[in-house]
Amino acid sequence: MKIGGYGLREYFRLLAPLFGLIGAVWVLRIIVAEANSPPQIIRIVSVTTATAFSIILAVIFFHARNFGGYTSVFVASLMLNIWAELLIIAAILFAMITHTNNIYTIHPSFPAEAEAATLSHIYTHLTLGIGIGTLGGAAVGFLMLWLQRILVPNKERDVINL
Repeated sequence: MKIGGYGLREYFRLLAPLFGLIGAVWVLRIIVAEANSPPQIIRIVSVTTATAFSIILAVIFFHARNFGGYTSVFVASLMLNIWAELLIIAAILFAMITHTNNIYTIHPSFPAEAEAATLSHIYTHLTLGIGIGTLGGAAVGFLMLWLQRILVPNKERDVINL
């Protein structure tokens, strides 16, 4: 199956370091929270911010390597957001199974004691988290790719398009 002229394996190969970055931030956030760091420090270590940063880096990779176009940006946004949301859901499920709290279950609207609220939290990450994250990331990625093509023309692409 090819999307934007490239197979999923090629996307995974190009985005692998970004998946690693998001995973590392996820682990770091859990460690920082378990170390009872101040809330300001915990907020700095954000999976959402790491995902947004990763989408911007993916667009830079795409432009520098002449890899795809706007379709590729959307696919990258979708893949990176799914990965980030699955990591968060894994932390919520772990807290549910072990009957403990972690940084991803401590939320005033979703108390960890209420299983229905936790399942609702997971459902929200699966729907709104992936949907809004993907669309927002893709919109910023489209803008970044458009600006790069205007400000930093790729000579190989210009020759191909002539």
